[in-house]
Amino acid sequence: MATFDDLLEEAGSFGRCQKRIFAMLCFLSLPFSGVYVGIVFQGFTPDHWCRDSALVEKREACGWSLEKSRSLTAPLLNVSGVLQHSSCDQHEVDWNNTELSCDPEGLDFSGVAVTPCKEGWEYHYEGRKSFVTEFNLVCSDGWLVDMYQSTLNMGFLLGSFAFGYFADRFGRMKSFLMSNVINVVAGIGLAVVPNYIVILVLRAISGFSVKGGWMAIYVLLTELVGVKYRRTVGILYQMFFSIGLLILPLLAYFITDWRWLQVAFTAPYALYFAYYRFIPESPRWLISQNNSSKALEITEAIAKENRKKLSSHFEILTGDDVASTSASLLDLIRTPNMRKHTFILMFNWFTSAVVYQGLIMRVGITGGNVYIDFLISSLVEFPAAFLILLTIERIGRRLPFASANIVAGISCFVTAFIPDSMFWLKTIVSCIGRLGITMAFEMVVFVNTELYPTCVRNLGVSVCSTLCDIGGIVSPFLLYRLASIWLELPLIIFGVVALVAGGLVLLLPETRGVALPDTIQDVEFPDRKKGKQEENQEVKQVLKTNEVA
Repeated sequence: MATFDDLLEEAGSFGRCQKRIFAMLCFLSLPFSGVYVGIVFQGFTPDHWCRDSALVEKREACGWSLEKSRSLTAPLLNVSGVLQHSSCDQHEVDWNNTELSCDPEGLDFSGVAVTPCKEGWEYHYEGRKSFVTEFNLVCSDGWLVDMYQSTLNMGFLLGSFAFGYFADRFGRMKSFLMSNVINVVAGIGLAVVPNYIVILVLRAISGFSVKGGWMAIYVLLTELVGVKYRRTVGILYQMFFSIGLLILPLLAYFITDWRWLQVAFTAPYALYFAYYRFIPESPRWLISQNNSSKALEITEAIAKENRKKLSSHFEILTGDDVASTSASLLDLIRTPNMRKHTFILMFNWFTSAVVYQGLIMRVGITGGNVYIDFLISSLVEFPAAFLILLTIERIGRRLPFASANIVAGISCFVTAFIPDSMFWLKTIVSCIGRLGITMAFEMVVFVNTELYPTCVRNLGVSVCSTLCDIGGIVSPFLLYRLASIWLELPLIIFGVVALVAGGLVLLLPETRGVALPDTIQDVEFPDRKKGKQEENQEVKQVLKTNEVA
């Protein structure tokens, strides 16, 4: 009796075939980073003030600078103790009045009535065009910018459920192909439609498909490689998302129109259609669907490309590798261990999103250049990935995962009580928290795949990751609403949830060197699975001895 892990060892745990597939699929993470955080550039809100056509004529006639004309027409407001010119109101002045002097020193409108902008806004954006400037999404309409990101997260939420089911029911590659079709149609639609409400709808559709496809491919990668390579491909697959973050500001610097930038995010998905011809379906999934013959055919092809040959006793797969052909949400909570894993993982997904996004919004990079600031803030992703690669095979998954959350939680607490006068120390400690929660965020993904059996693996990852989307929606409200009560209160909340998440991780089983579970019974009775593995190893050793004899 042969299991798929036995087959994979014979065919090559990470041979030429898997390396080729891995190299091709890693590029999926590059455009995903643009879809996810492209709003930083596409929805950039530049400095703005009320437009008055009569004032424009007066400014040109008198030779005033933009700053001077703005200081004349925009009333002063007290913003956090600092006087600033309003972006949403203007003095009600008749600039067509010929008695108005060109000498700005002689003009004083401090006692003149104030009114909201009537003719739109002027922007200081140096020729760069965002959807904010195109649709004037400022002042009372500023909330529509938030909707651009909120609809994406709503799409993520729905797509996680839908594609989780699709991938476990119809296959990883078919789900990926479906995702690509929707990505291209919705992405190009975003770049050409003239109506902002339609743009929001297409943004939700894009979110629906892009995350589902990304997660399906992540699961496929972990199912195609051997146990000792799962952590490497999982971390490097996510690291390409970080590489995409580094490429994004460079791309945005040269592509100054948000619509063409959207085309740049979408174009790679059209190229990925070709992947369907060169990347096979997951043999492990095929076995779970009672299609062992096709799984064996694909595994033989993998072995051939890896320049290996399967032994004759692997001709038939039986029993233990065959799981239920239908995945159900109830499977995630019906039995004790599955229920424990599901609730702990869901809380960790939520915590990672809340703390990760909250710390990014809190820790600003000085300098004021959006491109440089974004680049510098993205560099923290790489130390996290390398720390994971250095620790999880030496120490295991559970301890680094829990420690990352605990370090993030302690850092949040410490940061909250460091005086503002110690700016650099406060920034450094906060960055340590960012490093910790980045590690936790990256680890929750592949730990999630290792804890669920094949029959519900994609569904389990997708359902648990929906809490990430909810966390992304909640985080801004936690940060800004609680900060209005006490500036450091959000950090206290972040610290609490991160510490709780770290403690809960310690209740999970260690998955280092453990074969992926194939059935729910393997999760509920891991000792039986281990015993069967040892028995299979003994059988293999006997067969090899007989062959030599």
